[in-house]
Amino acid sequence: MGIDPGTRVVGYGAIAVTAEGLKLVAAGELRQSASRAIPQRLAGLRADIDELLKRLDPDLVVVEEAFFYRNVQSALRIGESRGVMLSSAAACGAEVTQLSPSAARKRVVGNGSADKTQVAKMVAAALKLDEIPGTLDVSDALALAIAAAYNMDRDERLAPKTETRGARGS
Repeated sequence: MGIDPGTRVVGYGAIAVTAEGLKLVAAGELRQSASRAIPQRLAGLRADIDELLKRLDPDLVVVEEAFFYRNVQSALRIGESRGVMLSSAAACGAEVTQLSPSAARKRVVGNGSADKTQVAKMVAAALKLDEIPGTLDVSDALALAIAAAYNMDRDERLAPKTETRGARGS
């Protein structure tokens, strides 16, 4: 499951890795009103993400890493949301990892500086969907999940093979 954090909108996307390829499980947004104070928004997001994690029961949660913001206040707000998401994911018992937006884009699109529309199109293609799934926040979250799945597949292919020796030591 991938999570694109924010204090008003959190994109999420869950996929399953099957023998037939990647399959969309769930995707959407968690929304909080901009008129609510930050602590109330974060509390609302915590309740929403806890319920979502309970329902989906993911094995792995990938939260987008913070990246450079020109506005320090925006960076602090995203950091607060990231903390809520990381805490909730860890509390549900899932393995938790973080990926930068550029690392996810590079893994899914082949270009770490791809724009959000390119990412959305590649997400749709990877999941064999006719349409781009939801908003750009949703496709960013799905890109995180897909990148993690691709990384797991690569790690399995690169892992050293162990041989089982028979009785004659062959």
